[in-house]
Amino acid sequence: MKRPNILFALADDASHLGSHYNFVHTPNFDDVAHSGVLFENAFTTNPKCAPSRASILTGQHTWQLKEACTHWCNFPSGFDLYPDLLEKNGYHVGYTGKGWAPGNWKTFGLPRNPAGPEFNTYQLEPPKDSDIATCDYARNFEDFLSKKPADAPFCFWYGCREPHRSYRNGEGMRGGKDPDTVHIPSYLPDEAVVRSDFCDYAYEIDWFDLQLGKMLQILEERGERENTLIVVTSDNGAPFPRIKGQMYEQDFNLPLAISWPDKVKGKRRVKDIVSFIDFAPTFLEIAGVPIPSRYAGKSLTDILYSQKDGIVNPERKRAFMGRERHDLGRQDDKGYPVRCIRTPTFLYVRNFEPQRYPAGNPETWYTNCDNSPTKRCILHQHAEGDNYYYNLAFGLRPMEELYQIVDDPECMHNLADKHDYRDIKGALWSELQHELRITEDPRIFGNGDIFDSYEYVKDPRHSWAHFLKGDWVKLG
Repeated sequence: MKRPNILFALADDASHLGSHYNFVHTPNFDDVAHSGVLFENAFTTNPKCAPSRASILTGQHTWQLKEACTHWCNFPSGFDLYPDLLEKNGYHVGYTGKGWAPGNWKTFGLPRNPAGPEFNTYQLEPPKDSDIATCDYARNFEDFLSKKPADAPFCFWYGCREPHRSYRNGEGMRGGKDPDTVHIPSYLPDEAVVRSDFCDYAYEIDWFDLQLGKMLQILEERGERENTLIVVTSDNGAPFPRIKGQMYEQDFNLPLAISWPDKVKGKRRVKDIVSFIDFAPTFLEIAGVPIPSRYAGKSLTDILYSQKDGIVNPERKRAFMGRERHDLGRQDDKGYPVRCIRTPTFLYVRNFEPQRYPAGNPETWYTNCDNSPTKRCILHQHAEGDNYYYNLAFGLRPMEELYQIVDDPECMHNLADKHDYRDIKGALWSELQHELRITEDPRIFGNGDIFDSYEYVKDPRHSWAHFLKGDWVKLG
């Protein structure tokens, strides 16, 4: 039996893919969803690039990954990376664009990026007056395929660098985006500058989708699409205040479409709760490779091989998320530790250090929120005495948060202190603690400070010590 190929397409910081969003144009994501399965409840494990990608590659929660739980880290050795396991079993593997990043994979002796061998030779001229990357993703995919041994299946990681910031202000509207089509979430100010910022973001999402379309065409021309598992998603949410890097629904619940025409019935929408830790075991199972016992994820084949819509497997009803240190910007370079559980109805958030600012300290300009016109708009309003959006994006948070997601997907109404929800809150905290114990989270055993001890490998002048000395370099 011919083993399937795998094309894993990963946008960088994208919450919005699909025709149900009026301000993006993603016909190729829609093509994959139409020919396969659209997952409505797919959850990243950590709302930042490096730890999210580490979970994808290892099939484990980020708190199980030592240094790789943090951002701008060294990638530890000793983990069962699915590209390595596939390669050992005859697969041709590689990536283009952004693989596992940002961080250093060389420190502990890894011979290459955890996503596999790099294929980034070919570059292109990006659209005028944009900050789109020069990487020619589709041509690099062709280069990868040209080096594939005859009859070998392949596994390719398309790591688009878009729509990660920075943007060239106005590139979206110059590219034809209409700010009136943008839906501004209620936790961000509905101002012209914010609508323009979303247009820039949407323009770069379209670029991701355009390159995906070229890759799909290459598969068609080679007669490979029918036997290729195509997975399209993003690593974390949109690079806006209160989304990227933060612990709310619209940074965790990400677009996901999977197709495999030879094996998977199309035109399906499923509501099962699935996690990014499920990708690695899925890839190994369909390739006929044993799944490591340490994997916390569960293969998605129960859903993919089904004929059903809606809820396919009623046992898939929980996702667990976490966060430790992302970007520096607090006293003594401390992180902001959080753990969460998401059920079909509720999101429970446990903030272990609520006295710390979740997006970084005010004096370091909130380093765990990407610099942007939207961020500046909120901080300007704050300086003028209007604190509504500031408190939502940058203010202190309580130890416990509880949101009824069905009615409150933007997480605007914290129910944790409501008497009627006391039993629900307690039950979810107990369930979360159980999961953290059985997956050996240092945080739940009182050893969480280890996450702050790991080396930060970006410019050391981002550190608190350099801030105190006055030679601190601001992120962004």
